[in-house]
Amino acid sequence: MTQAPAITLSGTHTIGTTRLFAADITLPAGQWTCLLGPSGVGKSTILRLILGLDTGGVFDGTIAASDGQGLDNRISYMAQSDLLLPWLTVRENAVIGARLRGQTPDLDRAQSLLERVGLAPHADKKPRALSGGMRQRAALVRTLMEDRPVVFLDEPFSALDAATRADMQELAADVLADRTVLLVTHEPAEAARLAHQILVLSDAGVTPWDTPSTPIPRDIQAPDTVACQMALLAHVRAAAA
Repeated sequence: MTQAPAITLSGTHTIGTTRLFAADITLPAGQWTCLLGPSGVGKSTILRLILGLDTGGVFDGTIAASDGQGLDNRISYMAQSDLLLPWLTVRENAVIGARLRGQTPDLDRAQSLLERVGLAPHADKKPRALSGGMRQRAALVRTLMEDRPVVFLDEPFSALDAATRADMQELAADVLADRTVLLVTHEPAEAARLAHQILVLSDAGVTPWDTPSTPIPRDIQAPDTVACQMALLAHVRAAAA
């Protein structure tokens, strides 16, 4: 893996004659940035803009990596829906990126990750045989298998129960150490636990939020984590009111 760059986005995005957001954002190199905010303010749009995907609007601004290189083929992306190919098994879905590139997939690494997410006994099943949470874990493995320096996660743990969510947060923090990660989430607790940087997006713009100084993934019961979570929840609720 090449060294993970910082990424900057600065500009405005409009849909028709309506401005969706104005933002000036930096994703620090090798750190997790969590982006929160109410539905419809443009969180996923920011993610899609950096990915170079269609957003249904017009962006007037700049997007750049700190090393001056393009971002094509340097970002792995986990969307809100799992996007598993229904005719492939869990294992085959996990290594689909390498297959599509004509590369020999690392089946040992895939097996190791499937074991870590609790899907090894289901590796030969098709997606239709899995629960929603299991499908989301399979999609996480596929994303981690890409081993890119930049990783974008759009509500990656939303279908998981609380205990599994905590486990997957810890796995992602471990595997994605030293990557530049953008996590879009609605969960203040998730941001308080995982983020080096928290950004709150609203109609008024982007508000940075102080994070605990402890390493990630933080103890969810630690006083500074709880304090961050509760203050952030209050802020998000007030902004949405």
